[in-house]
Amino acid sequence: MKKAALTLAIALSITGLTACQSQTTIEASSVELTEQSLNFQAFSQQFIDDLWVESPTWALYSGFHKYDGVLKVPNEQARQASLNFVNKQSALLASFDKASLPASLLTDYRLIENLIGEMRWNIETFKSWQWNPASYNVAGGFAQIINEDFAPLDERLISILSRMQNVPAYYAAARENINNPTIEHTQLAIMQNEGAFSVFNNDLLDKVIASNLSNAQKALFVTRFNKVTIAINEHIDWLKTLETKLSREGARSFRIGEELYEQKFAFDIQAGMSGKALYKKALADKSRVQAEMSKITEKLWPTYFDTPMPTDSKVAIKQLIDKLSAKHVKRDDFVDEVRAQIPELVAFVNEKQLVTLDPNKPLVVRETPAYMRGYAGASISAPGPYEKSGNTYYNVTPLDGMSEESAESYLREYNHWILQVLNIHEAIPGHYTQLVYSNESPSLIKSLFGNGAMVEGWAVYTERMMLEEGYGNFEPEMWLMYYKWNLRVICNTILDYSIQVNGMTEEQALDLMMNEAFQQKAEAQGKWRRATLSQVQLTSYYSGYREIYDFREEYKALKGDKFDLKAFHEEFLSYGSAPVKYIRELMLAK
Repeated sequence: MKKAALTLAIALSITGLTACQSQTTIEASSVELTEQSLNFQAFSQQFIDDLWVESPTWALYSGFHKYDGVLKVPNEQARQASLNFVNKQSALLASFDKASLPASLLTDYRLIENLIGEMRWNIETFKSWQWNPASYNVAGGFAQIINEDFAPLDERLISILSRMQNVPAYYAAARENINNPTIEHTQLAIMQNEGAFSVFNNDLLDKVIASNLSNAQKALFVTRFNKVTIAINEHIDWLKTLETKLSREGARSFRIGEELYEQKFAFDIQAGMSGKALYKKALADKSRVQAEMSKITEKLWPTYFDTPMPTDSKVAIKQLIDKLSAKHVKRDDFVDEVRAQIPELVAFVNEKQLVTLDPNKPLVVRETPAYMRGYAGASISAPGPYEKSGNTYYNVTPLDGMSEESAESYLREYNHWILQVLNIHEAIPGHYTQLVYSNESPSLIKSLFGNGAMVEGWAVYTERMMLEEGYGNFEPEMWLMYYKWNLRVICNTILDYSIQVNGMTEEQALDLMMNEAFQQKAEAQGKWRRATLSQVQLTSYYSGYREIYDFREEYKALKGDKFDLKAFHEEFLSYGSAPVKYIRELMLAK
């Protein structure tokens, strides 16, 4: 139904554009261009269908379950099959005349073009399949099948039974691929593969025993389960031996350098500027935000201190933040407090009419599964567009694995005020809300091939938007902590570029985060670790935020008295997770 409606709209818009021509010319042009649009829509759907054959685990995460029982072995044959897929799709894509496509379909064209370009680049140029051992872990796909109730349990167990068959070959191929790895990614691979036993455990076997599978299927399941356990343990042992060797002999640097960084930035961010240009913009914004924090500190100082305010504004800001940060939830209550704040955010968004929330799309706050830990303390796991009614999980890592000192540092970072900002970002109206809307986009391409800068940028944008609309009652303490949080977003970009391109050391990075962005030591150390394990992704927050906020102000000026914030949000979100620059084009073209 949606495709038919889109085609009709395209045909009508073309007729309007050609109204000054003769009637014969109008009809010919409309038929020709509508046919082009229909052909491209057919290609887009076929592209997705072919992509799921090529990437069955991605299909699984997107909620497409036809290939759940398939685990691809990441060997040379599989990489060549991926390149064959890229070559075929590139040729098909090139057969369309971009100038003849309407704006919405042109955006889809660009998204497909970027995706297949990045697939080729990853295999032939970036080659992380050689130096990143953490890219090999089977747990996630199995956990998705086990934990999500998208089909009867017996059906899902049969998919798991089939999927387990290739696990030993999967890890054998991984060891064949790994060459000159970084020690940081090797250590992450050890930790996360050890976490795989939170998936392959006795609970899973108990489900099989209690199921309606045949005795033969149950016996085969146990046999394959044991082989999976052996394969994972063998791989962990191999990784630990590798780690020892790398520690003794030295390892490849995790820094990718300027050339690869700019290439990855272009594929991942799609911001219309270089990584270096964004880095310079962030440096300027850092000074601006620090100046705003200085003003608030001067206002609040007499409330919290009897002593004169230090003349060095950064020293004063840091002292005030340290004072305020003592107000935080108890260690054991961290996850529960996150859970308790969600209804409050829902009530505020509804009261202020900021965006329509769908009460039928569940948000479940849970402790981060073991196989996902070690990268970020909070994250969202959302269903794909094929499973719109599935649960969205807000993963929150409990602090039980931390020392008392580290836990206190972490809680001071996520204090009374910042924990609220975190929940806005991750949940409502941040990631959770945006991803629900993305699944409803008429374009499956825009929903599936989300742009990280748009996704992260929206979450960051909502933090400021909520405070502008009165969340926190304009409390200066809340605004000070918001600016501290926003400064972290800005410094993420500075940090990522400085580490990956400029060779920033750990000491310099910690100084930036703790003395320039006023972060707690535990948070700064965690961010250093994250910056050694990823590239470019840390810039997506700031890049997307600036693009969205700047566009909103532009759009507000354009609309004048007719501007409606809720309408802006809902139209912006209706375009799936497309890059902001394309959403801007589509909204301004109306």
